[in-house]
Amino acid sequence: MRIVHIGIGNFSRAHQAWYTMAADSDHEWGISAFTGRRPDAAEALGPQQGLYTLIERGNERDSLSVIEVVSEVLPGSDLDHFTATVAAAQTALVTLTVTEAGYRPGAAPPQRLATALVERHRRHAGALAIVSCDNLHRNGEVLRERVIAAAEPIDAEAAGWIDREVSFVSTSVDRITPRITDADRALVVRELGLEDAAPVVTEPFSDWILSGEFPAGRPEWELAGARFVRDIEPWELRKLWMLNGAHSLLAFLGLPRGHTTVADAIGDGELVQAMQRFWDLAGPLLPNAAELELDAYRAQLYGRFANARMGYPLAQIAGDGLDKLRQRVVPVIKAAQRAGVPAAPAVCVVRAWARWLIGDPARAGSDQSAELLQRVLGAGGGDDTMRGLLELVGLPELEIE
Repeated sequence: MRIVHIGIGNFSRAHQAWYTMAADSDHEWGISAFTGRRPDAAEALGPQQGLYTLIERGNERDSLSVIEVVSEVLPGSDLDHFTATVAAAQTALVTLTVTEAGYRPGAAPPQRLATALVERHRRHAGALAIVSCDNLHRNGEVLRERVIAAAEPIDAEAAGWIDREVSFVSTSVDRITPRITDADRALVVRELGLEDAAPVVTEPFSDWILSGEFPAGRPEWELAGARFVRDIEPWELRKLWMLNGAHSLLAFLGLPRGHTTVADAIGDGELVQAMQRFWDLAGPLLPNAAELELDAYRAQLYGRFANARMGYPLAQIAGDGLDKLRQRVVPVIKAAQRAGVPAAPAVCVVRAWARWLIGDPARAGSDQSAELLQRVLGAGGGDDTMRGLLELVGLPELEIE
């Protein structure tokens, strides 16, 4: 095993694991995977020796394959095994999918990673690459800051080594992966004759753009379509603003209208118009916008969203709304303010999120910022609650409507 992965959820198994298997015909790059917040994946995949079925769901048919690159799956709470695996000389890189909330100051993943890297330094096991695969602007740079800050109180010398020698790779990742259903499990039994406790459903489309160095080597992910670029920011922001931002718009404007999936929401003409206005605002504000083929990208996004067979739940997108909006929508508003153009097509998303929470404060319970949100929502509604939510998301200057 030469790769350690943190946060072995549906997305990582449809994305990084799929790319690694597709690029590794010689079976040199097994993945040692650790769960994030919950041990569910370890409990499901452990008895299957890490094997699982990937269901690629197109507009007309499904394509099933068995992914064999995950060598072991362990709970994230097994810190001793995690530390020893990251510190092992044969480990060449660590990948992460821990959601936006996993990068907040004081979050557990950077702390655990810092502890493991300090041990690697003590063993003189050499440099490696840390590859962030979360929807976060400057994800590699943010992770570097968090890990070094966590390492300094443990071992200042090791923290300096991490800063000088360890490579933090920034990426833009893209592949829609809705939650699995009993019907999907039944499909695997029917098509492959396998009982799979942890299949993954995803779309045929995938995209992975990376920027950074790999001092201990890497799989040839480009054989599976990955791209390596010098400047990640334009591509990263294109995906965060245009795809993820539109997803949040469809969720927070679509759920109150009774829609349940992205494809369902795309059938609502008023929501499509709101999405197009959001894209009209966000696109020209992107750095190097002229080089990003935005017209083709928008058309591609619309086609992906309209894939009714995916059934991507809006409620899933709405989860962890505070952290998501800070990355996906608030930067569009800030960029519009700097450019002196009206930000209303993006502001409406933030207001819809706030109204959605105020309408039922229990919805905050599934958010990783639940305690913070519930304190604000406890004000009982009205202008004070709306103002508090706008301040939390980073827009205190917005007027109360």
